[in-house]
Amino acid sequence: MKHTAVVKQFIIDEFLPDVSVTELASDYDLVDGGVIDSLGLLKTMAWLEDRFDLRAEELELAPDSFRSVDAISGFIERAHGLRPESD
Repeated sequence: MKHTAVVKQFIIDEFLPDVSVTELASDYDLVDGGVIDSLGLLKTMAWLEDRFDLRAEELELAPDSFRSVDAISGFIERAHGLRPESD
């Protein structure tokens, strides 16, 4: 998934400052692991809106879309696939 590295860096910068990029597995469950709670989910969604020009009101949001770095990266790809290209 092409957004995995940038999503992983965001998660580390915002929620796991003492963890290295290599220590965070892309499939680690961020919710069950206590990394992202309800406020963290809002922060992540705001970042996604800003960084990837996504609008929550235009997308189908599901909790499983935010469980791991891989899930978030997949969510970005699906969201971009649902919109017509602007270029």
